[in-house]
Amino acid sequence: MTAAAQSLAATPPLFQAKGLSKSFGGVRAVREISFEIPANAVFAVIGPNGAGKSTLLNLMSGVYQPDAGTVLFDGQNISRTSAHRRVRRGIARTFQKIRLFKQLSVLDNVIAGFHVHHRIPAWQYLTHGAAFQRDQSQCRTEAKRLLDFVGLADRMGTEAGALSYGEQRMLELARALATRPRLLLIDEPAAGLNTAEVDTLLARIQSLRQDGITVVVVEHNMDLVMNVADRIMVMDYGQHLFAGTPSEVQKSPAVIAAYLGGELS
Repeated sequence: MTAAAQSLAATPPLFQAKGLSKSFGGVRAVREISFEIPANAVFAVIGPNGAGKSTLLNLMSGVYQPDAGTVLFDGQNISRTSAHRRVRRGIARTFQKIRLFKQLSVLDNVIAGFHVHHRIPAWQYLTHGAAFQRDQSQCRTEAKRLLDFVGLADRMGTEAGALSYGEQRMLELARALATRPRLLLIDEPAAGLNTAEVDTLLARIQSLRQDGITVVVVEHNMDLVMNVADRIMVMDYGQHLFAGTPSEVQKSPAVIAAYLGGELS
């Protein structure tokens, strides 16, 4: 075990799932999944199409409630906590299908992410008083910083719908970061990106970990996963198939078989 792996193993888990299950009609999308995610780690979830990866993210983020099992965040049971309350606790996510306010500017899309932390009196929104003005100024400053981080500082006045697909991916990441997450769930972030954009995404995820944000990545791009993840969990038919370091996953016969005999590289 490497020194980095030993350090992560000694870190108390930030997120825990115990026996998570979710069915839709007669289809068991997730079956008794259990895992732990240490703080300040990049944890990847991979598996063939239909393995239940996005359903698992929905259970983690509160979009779905589990039929069975327990979800713990920082030691607290959040199994029945709604999605918006999980955001307030520090869990944010992006989606496989981009969900932006296409008619708003890039800057306003990021500012929208700060709403979960607003603490000004409601009447200030009507009068635009001093507290409102300070809040708006702080949000704009932080939003500009996040746009610079994802490489969109020069596009802040552009309508979100006019951005390229890769730029929209980065904008959704910036908006998720505006909620100030401790745990960031990213669903298929490299989908539709070219090689240069994937390299940029890899650098962003590594930077987030250095800043103390724990990241969960659901992704099909194995080059990205193998280069960024500290630990990988493999799912197949809604079940836990294998978990380990990137090198362990690459050597697992069960994982290779799940990918139809293809090699992981």
